[in-house]
Amino acid sequence: MEAPLAPDTRPQDLLGPDWQTGVEPTPKPVKPKYWLHLLLFALTVVTTTLAGLEWMAPANATRLSEGSLTWAQFSQGFWFSLPFLGILTVHEFGHYFTARAYKAQVTLPYYIPMWLGWLSSFSIGTMGAFIRIGSPFKARYQLFDVGAAGPLAGYVAAVGVLVWGYLTLPSADFIFTIHPEYLPLGPDYAKYVYQNLGAGNLSLGNNLTMQLLAHLADPARLPNSYELMHYPLLFAGFMALFFTALNLFPIGQLDGGHILYGLVGPVWHRRISPLLFLCLVMYSGMGVPQPMLGSGDPAFADNLQWNALYLLFLYITFSRTVPGWRNILMLAVAVFGLQYGLGMYAPLLQGYNGWLVFCLVLGRFLGIYHPPTLQDEPLSPGRKVVGIVALVVFILSFSPQPFVFE
Repeated sequence: MEAPLAPDTRPQDLLGPDWQTGVEPTPKPVKPKYWLHLLLFALTVVTTTLAGLEWMAPANATRLSEGSLTWAQFSQGFWFSLPFLGILTVHEFGHYFTARAYKAQVTLPYYIPMWLGWLSSFSIGTMGAFIRIGSPFKARYQLFDVGAAGPLAGYVAAVGVLVWGYLTLPSADFIFTIHPEYLPLGPDYAKYVYQNLGAGNLSLGNNLTMQLLAHLADPARLPNSYELMHYPLLFAGFMALFFTALNLFPIGQLDGGHILYGLVGPVWHRRISPLLFLCLVMYSGMGVPQPMLGSGDPAFADNLQWNALYLLFLYITFSRTVPGWRNILMLAVAVFGLQYGLGMYAPLLQGYNGWLVFCLVLGRFLGIYHPPTLQDEPLSPGRKVVGIVALVVFILSFSPQPFVFE
């Protein structure tokens, strides 16, 4: 993804009086810090390898905490880190080379290492990567091309990794090397171990791409959703699709927001993006408000406090969506009220609360609006087709409930 510009930034303010000559601003380009990019990449290789190793087998986490991990054991984590970072790199360089083709000031990717093993918590070893574009684009088609190039290139790479993973699945007995406690239950272990799982278990959601590609595999070797994270190629492909879908949300200045802006222009983007954001918050928060059945209810005080905190969360999330604190409060109360009503009268309708963190980041920090390009001409028919392809890729990559904790 690219680091966003402020939504109220005027292109003329960034480019100066000679902006008509192209996309490059008048300030001198900043000298690249190659050492920083290489250092961050090297650290991210290490952290994603450690994370992949932990997912491949629970025993590896014990070896890490005891400091008894050997190089041979550590190198097994490359089966996750190298494909995953490879897909991430293809995505970022799709943006990079397209921006360079338009003479934009653009940095090499900044990788963000993040390993949580020292907190006794699993992670994927990174928070992703981003490039910084120091000059606004002159035309909508340039912004569109840069926004679409990354996720489309990354999706192709992810499909390649998943095809490889499904065609080279180990035998069904592989799961017994991860969970030796399943061995006494034999080949039918799934009938027993997934029925009464304790709290803290994790299963991965599904998406259309993986459902389609799973037909390439031997059905007898396909892992259960509770075990998919132990198969490094499939896990790398799943996480890559998750980040692809995340970037393709047609909101704000995400890659999907750039694509939407290119397709419909600034006026319709300012109408569609907030509406889609509102729908995302509605879906994410369904089931969060707790019923308050009167002061005689033993849980009344706890639910009241919880609902007040959630209402504050909504206020912060919508703080850059509409102007004025009264409008923000009215919007937060309206969304809360609708979610509360659905929880009371349609309790089976549940959203995915995990998206709320993403909603907060979008609404409060990244913003849901888009700065204008210098020219506002419609896209060519060919680029509109690419925009439709990007929408299809989003649908194929999206998991409504990507991570299910029990």
